[in-house]
Amino acid sequence: MAEEEQLQLKPQGGKKKLIIIIAAALILLIGGGVGGWMMLSGGDEKKDDAKAEGEGGHGQSEEEKAAEQAAKMALYVVLPRPFVFNVAAKPRYRLVQIKVALLVRGAANQALATLHTPLIEGAMFKVFAAASSEQLATVEGRNKLRSDAMASVSQALHEVTQQAVVEQVLFTGFVMQ
Repeated sequence: MAEEEQLQLKPQGGKKKLIIIIAAALILLIGGGVGGWMMLSGGDEKKDDAKAEGEGGHGQSEEEKAAEQAAKMALYVVLPRPFVFNVAAKPRYRLVQIKVALLVRGAANQALATLHTPLIEGAMFKVFAAASSEQLATVEGRNKLRSDAMASVSQALHEVTQQAVVEQVLFTGFVMQ
């Protein structure tokens, strides 16, 4: 008859079990250390909160602080199309292209600036159309053009929204040919 083979079971995973047990023990040890540190350092939060209340924090909750920081966050609204216009110069007309971005604070002002983009573009184009080639040729002239554009945009938006929406007008591209 056929010989029957006896199967012998080999001990498996002796080293694997040992490594798993050691890793679990290390995780528990590290977790316990972190938990203990957090419990022991937890008393400082009350002192910090009391100090913040004394300095004008008025006991704001975390949500109020987060909302206040979000309202102060600098955001940029890039106008979708560059401004392209002609400027009279002595030998010939010059073509000018200006790309503009607006610095606003908070998502609410970003939404308002995006909503009123046509109004902003119209106010800026009035200022750009009045510029001369001599003004655009110098750094000081471009800075004055930017500040005039900011004043025009602020005035136009204030008439519609009754609040200051744009903090700064930025020229992200400027080409004059």
